[in-house]
Amino acid sequence: MSRDSFFCITVVFALLAVPIRSAIAQETGTVTGTASRAAEGDVLGSVSVTAAGTGQTTATGTDGKYTLRRVPAGPQTIVFRWLGYRPSEVQVVVEPGATVTADAALEAVAVSLGEIVVEGASRAPERITEAPAAISVVPEQVLQSTAVTGQAPLALQTVPGVDVTQSGVNDFNVNARGFNSSLNRRVLVLQDGRDLAIAFLGSQEWNGLTQSLQDLGRVEMVRGPGSALYGANAFSGVVNITTPTAREILGNRLTVAGGELESFRVDGRHASVFADGRLGLRLNGGYNRSDTYSRSRTELDGTSLQDEYAPATDEPVPPNREVLPLAGQSTNAAGEAIGDRDPLVNVYGAGRLDYYLDNGSVVSVDGGAARVENEIFVTGIGRVQVDKAIKPYVRAAWAADRFNVFGFWNSRTSLDPQFSLTSGLPLEERSDILHAEGQSNWNFQEERGRVVFGASARNTKVNTSGTLMNLLDDDRSDNLYSAYGQVEYRIVPQVRLVGAARFDEGDLIESQFSPKAAVVYSPTEDHSFRLSVNRAFQTPNYSEFFLQVPVAAPTGAPRTLEGGVEQYYQAIRASLPPSALAGLTITDNLPWNFPQLTPALALGNADLEVETVTGWELGYKGTLGEKVYVTADAYINRLSNFVTDLLPGVNPDYPSFALTDGVDLSGELTALDQRIQQLQAGGLITPQQAAQLRAPIPVLLGGFAQLSAGTRIQGGNALATLPDGSRAIVLSYTNAGRVTERGIELGLGYQFTPEVRGDVSFTGFDFDADEEEQAVGDQLLPNTPSKKATFSVSYTGEQGFDGNVSLRLVDGYQWAAGIFTGYVPASEFINLSAGYRVNNYFRIHATATNLLDQERFQMYGGSVIGRRILGGVTANF
Repeated sequence: MSRDSFFCITVVFALLAVPIRSAIAQETGTVTGTASRAAEGDVLGSVSVTAAGTGQTTATGTDGKYTLRRVPAGPQTIVFRWLGYRPSEVQVVVEPGATVTADAALEAVAVSLGEIVVEGASRAPERITEAPAAISVVPEQVLQSTAVTGQAPLALQTVPGVDVTQSGVNDFNVNARGFNSSLNRRVLVLQDGRDLAIAFLGSQEWNGLTQSLQDLGRVEMVRGPGSALYGANAFSGVVNITTPTAREILGNRLTVAGGELESFRVDGRHASVFADGRLGLRLNGGYNRSDTYSRSRTELDGTSLQDEYAPATDEPVPPNREVLPLAGQSTNAAGEAIGDRDPLVNVYGAGRLDYYLDNGSVVSVDGGAARVENEIFVTGIGRVQVDKAIKPYVRAAWAADRFNVFGFWNSRTSLDPQFSLTSGLPLEERSDILHAEGQSNWNFQEERGRVVFGASARNTKVNTSGTLMNLLDDDRSDNLYSAYGQVEYRIVPQVRLVGAARFDEGDLIESQFSPKAAVVYSPTEDHSFRLSVNRAFQTPNYSEFFLQVPVAAPTGAPRTLEGGVEQYYQAIRASLPPSALAGLTITDNLPWNFPQLTPALALGNADLEVETVTGWELGYKGTLGEKVYVTADAYINRLSNFVTDLLPGVNPDYPSFALTDGVDLSGELTALDQRIQQLQAGGLITPQQAAQLRAPIPVLLGGFAQLSAGTRIQGGNALATLPDGSRAIVLSYTNAGRVTERGIELGLGYQFTPEVRGDVSFTGFDFDADEEEQAVGDQLLPNTPSKKATFSVSYTGEQGFDGNVSLRLVDGYQWAAGIFTGYVPASEFINLSAGYRVNNYFRIHATATNLLDQERFQMYGGSVIGRRILGGVTANF
């Protein structure tokens, strides 16, 4: 079957798999009005306005006004919602072809937990108290205050149980519940259903987002194994981003900001509706430039990393040297970097066109691209600098209350080669992901039960032009097919049973079945208790499957030793008669067969299996009174089949080869040395001849000992035989390890007044590793602190002032990922943000991250992160 046929069939299947309801022609009218604050009477922008039960929705503009078009004739309920305000309902009667007015005055109140609706836990809307998983929603105020940084992961820092580790200005890892890494992919990140991961590595490129944070809409963080609904790589959680339609953010916005690290940012957005409200258009674009926290590490004595880490830690730092400086710099005779670093640059833009049907469904097409320059990524084989890469995408969807059909194309191309700073080699990548998916949900037995089901198909193409993968495995195309479903049933009004399962079948993995079961007990709408068990898996990435890169320069030492021994044996036979050598073993032709230059390679393992986790979880969400919000989650996870770091002698495709296989060189040379001494003692050779014949032996024995030691890496023999029969130094991957981890995640929010709120979160983590299941030389560490906590206070005043201050405490911990192993020191970061709304059209704002400039690195091998203060102005019109 051709690829085009495959995707056509997939899309047709997805379309047929959902109950599509055609729009029914009916008489309609228009509803207009204004939303304002009840106390002061001043207008409110961005208030959600919906005609209940019709699917017609919009938002108020900066002047507080709105227009709902094509509202069915007859009695209607217009619902006004805005976070931090009590929902308001206005009853109107819509006449065909006429316009009716519905105004609302909203009263500021503490947020009720029962009013928050999420989708990430069940892939369908539900109240957060009834969600069968640990889930948090990032407040819109947090997205607004973080937007000036362009650093999306910062918005997740206060979520309980989440690790946000920063390596550079834009290089972040977002993880949940332990076992982080330098290129983490245990948390699936989706934007409108579109997987944002890099195809080759499976990790995130956070500076490749095509929208500003303040336009991301709703950001949910689901913690815990999630493969039952989301499949591969929803191992520890899911970040689910749902961007707004054009009619939900009508108007224009322009933000200009700048500050420390020579930062400059400009970002704009336009959203409008036309064609009598049937079409909506959203356009956005931006430019971001700044210096970097990263530093060149090229000093010849290997002290660059020691100097860089000196302000951040008192622990010893091993020597580390890279052969390339950062882009824009060069090196002097001592290897010191000179010149100015090239700035980090991000240029992005996107557009979306919506068609709003009368039945409330929305057909949309959106696309965009981001170009990233000069960012540094920490990988298992060292740091890599992305000189210039572009990430375009296209997405199409048809979404309604009961179904969602969508497909997307993601691509990534290295416009200029990426460079391994450790080896100096250029690395290229071109990847494409084509994905089609259909999903439906319906209720049964008078909404006591609900079924959610769907299916998807994905094709991934990766081509590294032989710079990262073996040419035989490169330029490849792989398919993945999936089907999933979830059934929920409320046996009594307070108790809901949930069962879910997913089946994944692909070219790179064996069939995977991921089940889930949960029971949710909700004595009231503001309290719920949850017990669940889940299974999830993580697929090895293309690098782990098919990597082929040098880990060191080729060496001629093995061939030099082999040739030296063979030439010495020839000289011995030419100098002594056969009778003098009787009884000795002399291997004239060594079985080593080293090439002139022996390569040192990091090679993937095409036979890797998936990593798995089974998790048991107990949770509570509740609102105590009208001011206190509490979440508590405890879990036990059992993880197994980890993909190890690069190790010697673990891949059967490259059989280990020992210098002692078929020959005891050390024994042969020692016995020969003794024989020569015996010949001298017997007067058969002169002392001068004996000295001449014995002189090479210590040199050869020393070379043999040095080669033996030099080819033992992480406790194992790294010499191997390649498929063509040649010898090489080989490091590869395998599956090994079994771990039990335990944790607790606590969150507490208190609404002191309608304007002031305090939040506290605490996360505790512990683990046990089964040493018998661990591979020799592999360091199985969670790369996460045993304790971390966040304290924050936020203020949102009705007079236009807003602010937030947070303190994040992180305990120190050991880190081991690839070539970087060491201790990450404890940190105490204070972040501060403040803003003033001059009027409905202008807002000035400032954000300070790491306000006290506590210099710390958050992953070993990453950059030391300092203070960054930014300020800006936003205009809405």
